[in-house]
Amino acid sequence: MRYFIHFAYNGTHYHGWQFQPNAASVQETLNKALSVLLNSTINVMGAGRTDTGVHAEEMYGHFDFETTIEVPILVHKLNSYLPKDIAVFDLIQVHDDAHCRFDATKRTYEYHINTVKSPFLEGLSWYVNQKLDVDVMNEAARILLRNTDFQCFSKVHTDVNTFDCTVFEAYWKQENNKLVFTISANRFLRNMVRAIVGTLINIGLHKISLEDFENIIASKSREKAGFSVPAHGLYLTKIDYDYIK
Repeated sequence: MRYFIHFAYNGTHYHGWQFQPNAASVQETLNKALSVLLNSTINVMGAGRTDTGVHAEEMYGHFDFETTIEVPILVHKLNSYLPKDIAVFDLIQVHDDAHCRFDATKRTYEYHINTVKSPFLEGLSWYVNQKLDVDVMNEAARILLRNTDFQCFSKVHTDVNTFDCTVFEAYWKQENNKLVFTISANRFLRNMVRAIVGTLINIGLHKISLEDFENIIASKSREKAGFSVPAHGLYLTKIDYDYIK
C-alpha cells in the first residue's frame, strides 16, 4: 500500500531535503523515524528538493508499506520521535501509482523579507534595510506570467530536459515591516525562486528597469539575471494534487 505523508520543517539545521552521505537531511531524518516506528526499511520519496536552509510549511512525500497503518497513532509517535523542527500532520492512503512529485499540479513558494531588524526573525526572514519600490517590483512580477522559458533563473549544469514553467501567480505584499513574495507554478527549476527574487530586488532598488527584466528573460542567461537571495527566507508553502483536498 502506498501512503502520502504530509509534513513541515524548519530547514535551518538541514542540508536540504535530499539524502546526503555526510550531512543531515530531512529525508534521512524522516526515513529513520518511519523505519524505527514501523520496524521496516522505509524510503520516502519527496515531492521536490529544497536547498540547504530552505523551509517547508507544507511538504509531501510517499512511501510503501505492506499493511494498514493506524494513522492517528503513527502521527502521534512520529511527532514524539522526530526532532522539534519537523512536524507530521497526516498520512493518507493513496492508489498504488500515486506519485508525490510527478502528480503535483501546482507548487507555491513564499520569500520573506523583514525591513526592520528583528532578532525573532533571524534565520526565518532576510533583513533588507534599503528602500524598495514595491510597486515596480509587482509590475515586474506580472511579466513572469507572460513567459514560460525561465532558463535565466535556473542553476547552470542542471539535468532538466526543459526550462519551461507555467507561472500562475507572482506578487509582492507588504504588511508593516514584512515583505512577502508569493509565486505559484506547475514546476520550478533549481534555484529559480531565489534568482527571481534577487532580480526583482534589483528592480526595486532601481538598478535595472522593467525593459531590462524582459531582456534578461529573453537572454536565457543566468549571468544576466540578478543575485540569488539567501536560502533562509524561502518557504515551500503549498503543493496541490487533484486527489488530495
